[in-house]
Amino acid sequence: MKNHEIDYVLHGDDMQFVEVELDPQETVVAEAGSLMMMEDQIQMETVFGDGSANQGSGLMGKLLGAGKRLITGESLFMTMFTNNGSGKRKVYFASPYPGKIIPMDLSQLDGKIICQKDAFLAAAKGVSVGVEFQRKLGTGFFGGEGFIMQKLEGDGMAFVHAGGTIYERKLQPGETLRIDTGCLVAMTQDVRYDIEMVRGIKTALFGGEGLFFATLSGPGTVWVQSLPFSRLASRVFAAAPVSQGGGGKDAGEGGIGGLFDMFNK
Repeated sequence: MKNHEIDYVLHGDDMQFVEVELDPQETVVAEAGSLMMMEDQIQMETVFGDGSANQGSGLMGKLLGAGKRLITGESLFMTMFTNNGSGKRKVYFASPYPGKIIPMDLSQLDGKIICQKDAFLAAAKGVSVGVEFQRKLGTGFFGGEGFIMQKLEGDGMAFVHAGGTIYERKLQPGETLRIDTGCLVAMTQDVRYDIEMVRGIKTALFGGEGLFFATLSGPGTVWVQSLPFSRLASRVFAAAPVSQGGGGKDAGEGGIGGLFDMFNK
């Protein structure tokens, strides 16, 4: 094992947080802003990138690691939590929106997971948080996640969060699964990822599911979320009052009343 070996417990159902237990001198690395609470004798240190050994010890290596995180939509910095006490200590991390936290033992997943850009929550020290580029032009433009996804590499524990309920599906060789592009959370490195246009002009234009599906072909494992944050945010925005820029109940459901509000602006 190159990564630190950490113990954990998940708490909650739809608003989960993870309890990580650290032995003396063990370290967990977390996304900036994900801390919920921690016990005494745990030291916090903010670092560029993910703090992994393969990031490079020089200034350029650290800047490169931080730059990779920036283009995946994450913060330039990560926070390391180290147990400097003589006994076990605990630190707690919470997901940023309603959903589930997925614990992933990378040593049992061939050492690499590819996930959506904002999925990473925390990991044992030594897990590398990098960038995975989509090589196909069509997948990059229409795949929902763009050209850039996150990759988690190592042999320790990593924690990924996503919205709603998480469904884990193991694909057999040659088996294909078509999903909404925003519902993809993570996949093992041997899964083939592509996009497919929705068949039928009427279905594509009026079906409400977008123009493209993500097609995932086995063998491998895929994690799918039932409520992408983008879908949740769009519903919240649509239900917001008109004065705050949303659709609002009056505009979306009030009929003629909504029209008067539009003309009165």
